[in-house]
Amino acid sequence: MKKEYILTVYSENHIGLLTRITNVFTRRKTNIDSLTVSESALHGIFKFTIVVHCTEAMAIKLVSQIEKQIDVLKAFYHTNDEMIFQEIALYKVPIEPIYESDTIEKIVRKAGARILEITKDYVVIEKTGHKEDTQALFEELNQFKVMQFIRSGRVAITRDPIERLSEFLKERDAFLTSLD
Repeated sequence: MKKEYILTVYSENHIGLLTRITNVFTRRKTNIDSLTVSESALHGIFKFTIVVHCTEAMAIKLVSQIEKQIDVLKAFYHTNDEMIFQEIALYKVPIEPIYESDTIEKIVRKAGARILEITKDYVVIEKTGHKEDTQALFEELNQFKVMQFIRSGRVAITRDPIERLSEFLKERDAFLTSLD
């Protein structure tokens, strides 16, 4: 049964790695729903957060194939329950409806969003939350003809007390030391 999985991939920052990782998904005919890359808490290590809809067997296969890539230190797959995650969305709405009534202000307050910028032509609103939350705000604001809308990729951390990569690196270092 297909469901949403969050894959986390750890690597050093090397040119071309993103292309090689996305090629793994292309070869497996699996669409990437969201992709975010950032530095991790570990110095010099970058974290790819990739959201996909697939079976657990496919998630395992994707992680296995990604780990075969040179420059990838380790990859994991998680369910949404194992992660804490958010997305950010920006909405540009015409200014006229704000002058005409307080409806947009009420929508923004109810959604827990905030206004980032006000100009003579438009207002930019920011909302952080799950995809469903940011989409619901878009649908509410769209009655005022949203001029622009963008949603970021998912940012996520595990519910585990320690980064699983840290455990992997300790085990690897202990093994390498034992070889000396």
